[in-house]
Amino acid sequence: MIAEKRLYTVDDVWQLCQAPEYEHVFLELIDGELLEMTRPGNIHGLLATEIAFYLRLFNKTHDLGQVTVESGYHPPDDRDTLLGPDVAFLRHERLPQPPSQRFVAAMPDLAVEILSPSETYASARRKAEIYLLNGTSLVWLVLPASREVEVCRLAAHGGVDIKLVSRDGTLSGEDILPGFTLPLRQLFAVLRE
Repeated sequence: MIAEKRLYTVDDVWQLCQAPEYEHVFLELIDGELLEMTRPGNIHGLLATEIAFYLRLFNKTHDLGQVTVESGYHPPDDRDTLLGPDVAFLRHERLPQPPSQRFVAAMPDLAVEILSPSETYASARRKAEIYLLNGTSLVWLVLPASREVEVCRLAAHGGVDIKLVSRDGTLSGEDILPGFTLPLRQLFAVLRE
C-alpha cells in the first residue's frame, strides 16, 4: 500500500506556526505541499533589511501601500498556496479590509526573494513564476553571490520575462512604485568586501 502524501491549506499552516516546535521554521505552501525553511543567514538578513529600508523610506513620502518583511501572502481564492517573500510591497487599493492578524489574503504587487545558499536557482525562479501567476506584478530575485538582481514580470505569452540588472545597474519601482530607484552598488554596499 502506498501512503498518500498529506496536502495542507493556509489554515493548517497558521495552526502549525502557533506550535513551539515551529518557532524557528518558516513554512510555505505550493499546491498544498508544505515547504519548511530555516531562518535566513546574516547576508540574507542584511539585504532584506536594506531593501525594506529603502522601500519604506520611499513609501513614507509617497504613501502608496505597505512594506512587509517575511509576512505570509496567499491568493484570496487559493487556500493551497502561501509564500513568504523576504520583502514585499502591496498597494493600498489591494490591501484586504479589514486588516488580518493572519496571513495576507492577496499576493504582493512587488515580491523580493533573496537567493539563500540552501536554495536552488530553479526553485527561486519557480517561486517567482508562482507569484506572477497569482497576481504579483513584479518580482526581484536578489543574487548575493554575483551582486545582481533578476527582475521578473509576466510575459505576454504567460511565461516569465526576466531582465538581469548587473551590479552597476539600478532597480526601478516601475509602475508599482513610480519614481522609486535603487542602485545595486548602494544596496550591496551593506555587504562590505
